[in-house]
Amino acid sequence: MPSFDTVSEANLVEVKNANDQANKEITTRFDFKGSDARIELKERDLTAYADSEFQLGQVRDVLTSKLVKRNVDVRFLDIGKIEKIGGDKVKQVIKIKNGIESEAAKKIVRIVKDSKMKVQASIQGDAVRITGAKRDDLQAAMAMLRKEVADLPLEFNNFRD
Repeated sequence: MPSFDTVSEANLVEVKNANDQANKEITTRFDFKGSDARIELKERDLTAYADSEFQLGQVRDVLTSKLVKRNVDVRFLDIGKIEKIGGDKVKQVIKIKNGIESEAAKKIVRIVKDSKMKVQASIQGDAVRITGAKRDDLQAAMAMLRKEVADLPLEFNNFRD
């Protein structure tokens, strides 16, 4: 029976490349000369450091522009609170979301069931599997999910025919 998985995962290789490019731009920019502005990547967490909250905003802007250029959706970013560290320096933890949370997965299943399409949706861990009798039904379900679920960056993979 044809099926596909609906997932929400950031490409970590592109995130790492965007982080490297952002750090390179930060070190060469004139307005960051002599400051401790940088971005560190540890597994799924980005930590932005700067001398002031204004500079921290600039560092975030540089990072988001590099992510967008590398086709990484900024909806994957979960921006934390600004924390003060020693003196005037500040830091901010930015988490990279992975997987579909249970509430969002239930919403996707409800949307598929309410559409009256000839497909079924089931939650498989942090993904939602959509199965149907025909490939055309699955493609229509993909188009409908792209339109209906705008708050999550959805990807469709593991398509089986």
